[in-house]
Amino acid sequence: MRVVLVGPTYPYKGGGAAHTTELAHRLAAAGHDVVIESWRAQYPSFLYPGRQTADTPDGEPFGNVRRELDWRRPDGWVRAGRRLRDADLVVLAVLSPVQVPPYLGILAGLRRRTRVVALCHNVLPHEPKPYDRPLMRALLRRVDGVLVHSEGQAAKARELGARSVRVAEMAPHLPSRGAGRTAATGRVHRRLLFFGLVRPYKGLDVLLRALPEGVSLRVAGEFWGGLEERTRALVAELGLAERVELRPGYVAAADVPGLFADVDALVLPYRSGTASQQVWMGHEHGVPVIATRAGTLGEHVADGVDGLLAEPGSVEDLRAVLAAFYRPGEPERLRAGVEPVDPGPYWASYAEALLSR
Repeated sequence: MRVVLVGPTYPYKGGGAAHTTELAHRLAAAGHDVVIESWRAQYPSFLYPGRQTADTPDGEPFGNVRRELDWRRPDGWVRAGRRLRDADLVVLAVLSPVQVPPYLGILAGLRRRTRVVALCHNVLPHEPKPYDRPLMRALLRRVDGVLVHSEGQAAKARELGARSVRVAEMAPHLPSRGAGRTAATGRVHRRLLFFGLVRPYKGLDVLLRALPEGVSLRVAGEFWGGLEERTRALVAELGLAERVELRPGYVAAADVPGLFADVDALVLPYRSGTASQQVWMGHEHGVPVIATRAGTLGEHVADGVDGLLAEPGSVEDLRAVLAAFYRPGEPERLRAGVEPVDPGPYWASYAEALLSR
């Protein structure tokens, strides 16, 4: 089957680019003829407050990539659609509703001569705008199928008019498989880690308010918009300056293992969520995960075995869970229960859901 994936890949960074790249590798390994139709310019800079690209890839780049799409060139959107008419399947990776106008241009160029699936990482954004719903409705009503990563997202897609919706759990696409896995030495560092792009829905402020006495926190990742300034102000307000280490900025794959080497757990205090790699990321580096039951996080943590679960948005519940985690012997016991994820079965199911009619 000739498959075209329209979405970001290196030099773009982040989970969406990593997913597109890994999906291309997996489909090619299964014998399909795969092309990534990527971006020369993906978003206006004001829509993504941070650097969109990375100097070095987080994993193995895919070899067959075209980088001609440009948000500023509608003529190029239609031209891309014409170019893709001989494909058996076109997959539109939907990371944000702002991509919908280019995707509608591609659909116009295709003239419905090939099957099109919208692969929605999020049907609607975590921080919605008034134009999100009409844009997504326009796209989902025009494609042949929609693939989402949870039943909740499927319900949103159907509400917006999608005709054929499939659900497949997001498969692991970790940047540094097997690297830096720490040994269960029995040492407790009394340090926790918050890692990744810092956005309001991820609940860093909840974690700061719940942080137990005598425990420090490392925060590593890019801050969304003005969140860095607000976070620093909250740290000062709570008197946590001596116990909170902020490392703002993108973390390259080579630097990730060092973040996990001297922490007791990865904490994911999300208020809401859909699908995430973060639990698998923590387990890949040998640490238990303390997460909320938002989105699929609760499905990836075996509560009391390789991590602990708290209620989303509750400072009191997270504080109690963190206190339970630091009971004598508990960090060591939970670390001993951590096992890295096997990505093979996830990708087999994912490819089947994507390719089947």
